[in-house]
Amino acid sequence: MVGTVSRRRILALAIIGMIVQVTAPIQAGDWSRFRGSGGTGLAPSADKLPADIGPEQNVIWKTELPPGHSSPAIIGNRIFITAVRGDQEKKLLTISLDRATGKIQWEAEAPYKKLEKIHGIGSFAQSSPCADADCVVSFFGSSGLYCYDHSGKKLWDLPMGPFNNDFGAGSSPQIIGDRVILCQDHDLDSFLMAIDKKTGKEIWRIDRSEFPRNYCTPIIWDNQGHRQIVIAATMRVVGYDFETGKEEWTVRGISRMVSCSPTIGDDGNLYLAGWAAGGDENERIGVESFESVARLKDKNQDGLLTEAELQDGPIHQRFSQVDRNKDGMVTAVEYEYFRGLFADGKNLVLSIKPGAKGEATESHVLWRQSRLVPFCASPLYVDGLVFTVKDGGMLQCLDAKTGKPLKQQRLEAIGSYYASPVSGDGKIYLLNQAGQLTVISATGKFEILHTADFMDSVYATPAIVDGRIYLRTDKALFCFGLQ
Repeated sequence: MVGTVSRRRILALAIIGMIVQVTAPIQAGDWSRFRGSGGTGLAPSADKLPADIGPEQNVIWKTELPPGHSSPAIIGNRIFITAVRGDQEKKLLTISLDRATGKIQWEAEAPYKKLEKIHGIGSFAQSSPCADADCVVSFFGSSGLYCYDHSGKKLWDLPMGPFNNDFGAGSSPQIIGDRVILCQDHDLDSFLMAIDKKTGKEIWRIDRSEFPRNYCTPIIWDNQGHRQIVIAATMRVVGYDFETGKEEWTVRGISRMVSCSPTIGDDGNLYLAGWAAGGDENERIGVESFESVARLKDKNQDGLLTEAELQDGPIHQRFSQVDRNKDGMVTAVEYEYFRGLFADGKNLVLSIKPGAKGEATESHVLWRQSRLVPFCASPLYVDGLVFTVKDGGMLQCLDAKTGKPLKQQRLEAIGSYYASPVSGDGKIYLLNQAGQLTVISATGKFEILHTADFMDSVYATPAIVDGRIYLRTDKALFCFGLQ
């Protein structure tokens, strides 16, 4: 009798389990921030993904959106994105969409007193939102941080900006436990800060005025049991203590400006890249001394150089960056600082091993690779391999242990790459600015599996969750998956 009851109970539980499996939401994974919940660009599960996606291929749904460069954050049954609506009177928006259907659920507008300056191809919605089970946090350089619950109710805001940077704000916030972490590197007053997620109050703030404009979104690294915030920026990589913001280690000798974000391999090592014009070994940009240039071009002999006086050359081309306080004049100190960046900056892909403390340039760099260094598209680590894509469509795969190239190939999709590569189900998805897609196998001798053309600009990094690929173009958000 006991055995019969037990068998009936097991059968009943099995049936209930089947019902739960059928009726439970299929959404189990999250993509909580730029490049996913760990900042790695890797799908959190092994669900099957289609290789052949395109405007008319394996589309689950498509939703027209106002433009923006931010990447989607996905939590539960919601997708969060930021955008800009309007031509004359622009509205800075946080938008929530239903994950299953793509239907817009709500919009929230962030007010501003003045729009920040942005690059000619930039957007006022460049930073990606982040989210968790409680809330979504959006960041606009013209306005600041905004926190909403999942129904769109504003919980708090923290005014900031506009910043001293004519390229605009681009680094993205992230939620880690009960904190929001935000780094903003601009031509003046750069900082790293931790904010209480519930109240919006500052927990700590670290001055980074040493660093001019950079666009690295930090990554959280478990450095041998010690949680740290890692940022790659002008000339050096820094690890900060998560609890206090104290600088704990540095690696020197990278590029004069960094737009890529680091990633972490399953080996525990850091992988990162930094590229800026003049930093390649065979394309160095030399800058004459301030004294020699001023002797010829300082027409009024006031010891300062204006943009009109410079007329041409590498400093003239980057005048707004060299003139960090934006007073319209370059001092000898400003000039020589930037000259030093050209002299010492090195474009590199590199790996850093755990255990770094203090000065770690020589002790903890595993390898450096100076060829085909990406500009904006962050490195991708997959199963002992590191993939990078350089502007011009130059794709390479490196051995993660040694940094040695396993394969290098120019893609048909040339041009600039602002979206970072992402991977799932043994595939890697790459998109250039023109909206040309290349799908490759995630292997050392990668093969091209599929190409497509979205005929629309792409700046946002796709998200991959639960067998679905969420890809944003300038005009729409697509959801792809196997039918």
